[in-house]
Amino acid sequence: MGTPNFAVPALDALHAHGENIVAVVTQPDRPKGRGRKLTPSPVKKLAGRFGIPLLQPKKLKDGDFLAQLITFQPDLIIVAAYGRILPGKLLNMPPLGTINIHGSLLPKYRGAAPIQWALINGETTTGVTIMQMDEGLDTGDILLQEKLLIDQHDTTGTLMNKMAELGGHALIKAIDLLHDDRLVRFKQDDRQATLAPPLTKELGEVDWNKSALEISCLVRGLDPWPLTYVLVDGKRLKIFSPKVIDFSSECSFIEKETAAQGLIIEPGMLCRADADGLVIATGKGYLLIQEVQPEGGRRMPADAYLRGRPLKTGTRLIA
Repeated sequence: MGTPNFAVPALDALHAHGENIVAVVTQPDRPKGRGRKLTPSPVKKLAGRFGIPLLQPKKLKDGDFLAQLITFQPDLIIVAAYGRILPGKLLNMPPLGTINIHGSLLPKYRGAAPIQWALINGETTTGVTIMQMDEGLDTGDILLQEKLLIDQHDTTGTLMNKMAELGGHALIKAIDLLHDDRLVRFKQDDRQATLAPPLTKELGEVDWNKSALEISCLVRGLDPWPLTYVLVDGKRLKIFSPKVIDFSSECSFIEKETAAQGLIIEPGMLCRADADGLVIATGKGYLLIQEVQPEGGRRMPADAYLRGRPLKTGTRLIA
């Protein structure tokens, strides 16, 4: 059971491993693009290539769907970013239950957006958990975990791709242990649990009083959705590719430049705009923004934007 790109490596790995995949369940086709054309999920496309029977229920509690699923007599259900809450009847249907690929090292980051919140919170290590599902919010027993280092340039988009591949490898490890009857279950320590709630567009409003490092983590964590932005003449300018300026000599040079222009540095003020990008003051340190996307336009290097829309030092870039 899976829907987006994150679930594709898991299905691909199961198929390559020679497992008997009796059926694939994915969400119904969704309208996409300007033409709002119905588009199949990435998992549906891969299942079609493999010739695996496909189910796309509108409601998981639908009696007809559950009856149809029973006819496949699955020994195990595997879930990877399916996108809906699974009812208890479904979880407990197969003899081996239902297992899930979760994008964090549980019990940290239970919920819908574990990869995003790991980045937003400045984590340096994350990983995937293969877990036995129950009816709680990612509260089931841990079966296997694999760690992954977070690169300082990772965004949610790049990290999710790495996690998806890692999830496929971890799943096969767990399946092999299951075949050999060596898969051990561990209870989660609820005292160590943290939550990763769904993202909202309001998170993209940057608070420049925070440190450059905190804002950099936010920009990376909200890329590719919902994205962070500043306002230029009342219009949104989305920002990407942040770099924290933490060298004391460079910070001092920026401050001398700004002072020479008679400007008092405040959080959210543009201190420099050149070929390197936009240097913005924060509550602690300076943040270089190397790519932007103007409202109604495409994503581009910041210097390309500046050639068409020069910005003066001292401009306040407040969300």
